[in-house]
Parts: sequence; structure tokens; C-alpha cells
Amino acid sequence: MLTHTTLFLNVCLWIGAAFYLLACLLNGYRVLIGPSLPDRIAALDTLSINAIGLIILLCIALQTRLYMDVAILLAMFGFISTAAICKYVLRGFIIE
Repeated sequence: MLTHTTLFLNVCLWIGAAFYLLACLLNGYRVLIGPSLPDRIAALDTLSINAIGLIILLCIALQTRLYMDVAILLAMFGFISTAAICKYVLRGFIIE
């Protein structure tokens, strides 16, 4: 039986997940239809951060640790890809 506290927590988690999903969709739009390349890079970085938040909220809501590794890997790949894309835009090559 759900108490008022767990019901409130579940509602808050699903509302937060809905807002993260909306933010991911809006960032995806900015990645596809960005006015400039730096705007697209920033939107891609923000998209990865929002996806991490969405995964963590879903882990809390589903009461599982199964996807926490996915969130950690997404954080690592998001950072590395953003750094590599920025270096490519600034210098024209990635590996020196």
C-alpha cells in the first residue's frame, strides 16, 4: 500500500522525468536546427546532461541500479565527445 509520502515522491519523479524528456526534445531540436556550429555543440552537451538526469530519475522511480552504469558511461562519452568536437572546430584536427 502506498503512503502519501511515496505517492508524492512518485508523482514528483514522473513530473521531473517529463520535464527532462521535454528538455531533451528541445535540445535535440537545437542540435538539428542550430543557427551556428557552437550553438549545436552546446546543445549536444546539454542534451547529454539532460539524458543523464533522465536516466537517474528513472532509476530512482523504478528502484533499480541497473541503468546507473549507463548514466556514468554517457557522462564520460559526453565529456570526451564535447572536448573532441571543440578541439576539431578550433584547430581543424583532433590528434596532434
